[in-house]
Amino acid sequence: MITPALPLAHERSASADESITAWALAARGGDSAAVDRFVRALHRDVIRYVAHLCADPQAVDDLAQDTFLRALGSLHRFEGRSSARTWLLAIARRAVADSIRYSGARPRPADLPDWEPAAELAQPRGLPGFDDGVALLELLAGLPDERREAFVLTQLLGLPYAEAAELSNCPVGTVRSRVARARATLTALLAAAEEPGPALAAA
Repeated sequence: MITPALPLAHERSASADESITAWALAARGGDSAAVDRFVRALHRDVIRYVAHLCADPQAVDDLAQDTFLRALGSLHRFEGRSSARTWLLAIARRAVADSIRYSGARPRPADLPDWEPAAELAQPRGLPGFDDGVALLELLAGLPDERREAFVLTQLLGLPYAEAAELSNCPVGTVRSRVARARATLTALLAAAEEPGPALAAA
């Protein structure tokens, strides 16, 4: 049975974000172990974020790799004024935008035989009432882009609203409104999914 109650994100502790930011700063100084810790700590967040932003599931791994390559190449400019996670997700957002622009300029055939592995990597785990997040993933895909991004950032990745607003280049109130509307839409869709079909209603 699908529960109509939408789960809140598993929030990261402030100390976890501080550790990740410290690893990024140490990596900037040439600490290879810190580079590894930084990448491992944020790899799943980047995969989830780009999977919800881009329309090509086959491109998810490439976009995540591009994000980290860009980030590692720009670490010398990272000063820790924002959390490393927010900084990295902003880079991921630009990577997806660049990819969409490039694809629009140079269209290619949509041959997607291996979309399942990328979709599985992007699915939220441990959500009550969902079969490995498949239902939520499908419902999220139907949301308008801006609402989906706000919901993913705050409810799935656990970013504070202020950081999500910074990433989305909009006021905090706008992010809150987008999340509220996304949650209302998802709740309504979940409630509709729980309604018995015509055959069941007649029985």
